[in-house]
Amino acid sequence: MISSLTLQHFRSYGRAQFTFDPSVNIIVGENASGKTNLLEAVQVVCLGGSYRAKDTELIAFDQPWARLDAVVDDIGRAVKLENQNTTKKSFVVDGQVLQRLMQPKMVPLVLFEPNHMLLLSSSPDMRRLFLDDLIEQTTSGFSSVRRHYKRVLAQRNALLKKNPPGVVQQLFVWNLRLSELGGQIARARHELVERFNGRAGDVYRSIAGKNNAIDAQYVSKFSIENYETALLHKLEHNVELDVVRGYTVYGPHRDDLGICIDGHPMQEAASRGETRTLVLALKVLELQLLEDSRGQKPILLLDDVFSELDATRRQALTHFVRDYQTFITTTDADVVAHYFKNAGKLIAIGPVTNTASYQ
Repeated sequence: MISSLTLQHFRSYGRAQFTFDPSVNIIVGENASGKTNLLEAVQVVCLGGSYRAKDTELIAFDQPWARLDAVVDDIGRAVKLENQNTTKKSFVVDGQVLQRLMQPKMVPLVLFEPNHMLLLSSSPDMRRLFLDDLIEQTTSGFSSVRRHYKRVLAQRNALLKKNPPGVVQQLFVWNLRLSELGGQIARARHELVERFNGRAGDVYRSIAGKNNAIDAQYVSKFSIENYETALLHKLEHNVELDVVRGYTVYGPHRDDLGICIDGHPMQEAASRGETRTLVLALKVLELQLLEDSRGQKPILLLDDVFSELDATRRQALTHFVRDYQTFITTTDADVVAHYFKNAGKLIAIGPVTNTASYQ
């Protein structure tokens, strides 16, 4: 639980201080007033980065630094951002200075924002990101595997585009490393999808009130049992196609999450309302699985999603989030407050100051 937060030179804020309720915090203000920036600050404090901006964009315009100070679970933590040719970021957690916020030091957090409504209907990139972000919060060391895979993939792609003499021999070391890391990523995703299947049907039925069968699948060209071997073989025998295209065609960066409803792919069988219910069910599962894995309740950020849901789904969401510290942004407090009567705190966001002191 985050009990207080001070922002200095962060995004649209000069200096601002907030205290939060342990249950529901309804953040109300006009568009472009800084509501989402406040949620973003909470996410940076908890997870170390923003879901929508690079570090350099988090520092207020024409300012050399930004800082966030918070009290989370009665422990002080701070995030410092400084412009020094590139943006330098550091953390202080309970007096310990850290250059990177690794999984054991992260505060579990779930974000639900309007773009997530497209999770099941947009490109596979969004679904891969959903899986990997959750695994990163639940599995120690996965962030390193994920980071190294991206680096090796970029290096292999750069070599493909150059296509120097002897490219096949030069690619071997990258193929080997990509297969090893790719297998770890695919296996972690597959295990997470299997955990979804243990609960997805019950969560969906509790929201929709219908007895549909829900089945989640990890969609890949390779079986999970011999992923590394199969991927290495494909990389080794697919060089010509990769060179022509200038990028790596196979690997976990091309895999997907599939959802079936009553045995049919949701893209073929689900209505718009059923698709939204499936998305809502996935976010609820994210909350539950994160709590199970970390042994503590996640913080929940709802960025203007109430306006995207009808009354039935608003009520369902309210039922599931009542036991979590929740931050909800809205331009209409009455719409949200109706579902949280006599609970939580209303935070009005207006013009912000432009003064700050670096500590």
